[in-house]
Amino acid sequence: MKRFKKSKGFTLVEIMIVVAIIGLLAAIAIPNLIKARSVSRMNACINNMRLIEHATEQAALELGTASGATPAAATVNSYIKGGAPTCPVGGTYTYPATGGTASCSQHGSIATPTQV
Repeated sequence: MKRFKKSKGFTLVEIMIVVAIIGLLAAIAIPNLIKARSVSRMNACINNMRLIEHATEQAALELGTASGATPAAATVNSYIKGGAPTCPVGGTYTYPATGGTASCSQHGSIATPTQV
């Protein structure tokens, strides 16, 4: 009489269950990851706008610029370590007048940011 060896390994049903669980976890995680990346880009842009505003104020104080005057972008950039900041999405920054708010073509302003 022949004896059958008991094979070691996973059955098809067990593998299918594992694949289904991995698919379910991926369906939950991927949209959250995409949203988190978008939010982090917006926050980086907001921080760049704050940096531009503070550099504008510093330039105006040191150069004696009148309130409400807009210093040249090159002058403001010289007060920013590493030069002009760039928007993570590729937008362009509008430099404010002294005491004003900076804005981005993609994310709006600090007070009313828009998520791309």
